Amino acid sequence: MCTLEMRGNLFILTLTGEDRHLFNPDLISSLLKLLSQVKAQATCGSALITQAQGKFFSYGFDLDWAQAAGSEQGAVKRLQQMADLFKPVIATLLSLPMPTIAAITGHAVAAGFTLALSHDYLIMRKDRGILWMPEVDIALTLPDYINALFKEMIGDASVRRDLLLRGLKMKGDEAEKRGVVKAAYDGEAEVREASVCLAENLGKRKWHGEVYAEIRKGLYPQLSAILGLSHKVYAIARL
Repeated sequence: MCTLEMRGNLFILTLTGEDRHLFNPDLISSLLKLLSQVKAQATCGSALITQAQGKFFSYGFDLDWAQAAGSEQGAVKRLQQMADLFKPVIATLLSLPMPTIAAITGHAVAAGFTLALSHDYLIMRKDRGILWMPEVDIALTLPDYINALFKEMIGDASVRRDLLLRGLKMKGDEAEKRGVVKAAYDGEAEVREASVCLAENLGKRKWHGEVYAEIRKGLYPQLSAILGLSHKVYAIARL
């Protein structure tokens, strides 16, 4: 379902296979386990790249699994279960002691878009893939932490409106122009190459990981509060 590779100081987390990488309890658990491993093994100069195989980065929560509960009440309960299980994934990403990059080479939808947006940098391809929050179209509300994530990660209110209240399917060129992603490239190979290059350059700065994480949490106070992340003060002089 997902793998973790170390390449020098870089952690490469990959959602494997050619499917839609739907987040059900099993995949969420696997993802959280690997992110916890990244956090435990972090060193000065580490960086994380999250990527996926196939034409999907992730299509979000596994709605088929939810509906397999056999009743509307059961489906709602399973949706809430997935949202609750996914929350620590976002919290772990926000508290990782290193720069993080999402290499988006396919469709990032709903919780898949949320996962990508939880990284410090998003890099996307132009020729394939969309960023899409379809909840307004399928009559689903958003958990409080996802609302807070979009509010604090995307500063332009008109962009948030288009994504969340119009269900806009945003392609790479527009996402770059409107500041949702750092850059968009022509193909999958270019996205992966640019992601590794960025990660290596950031890693060379050899920032203090815990300080980096605390500054990140301070940038997003509402999200950090909802995720239950405390904010510590570090005073480390580096000459």
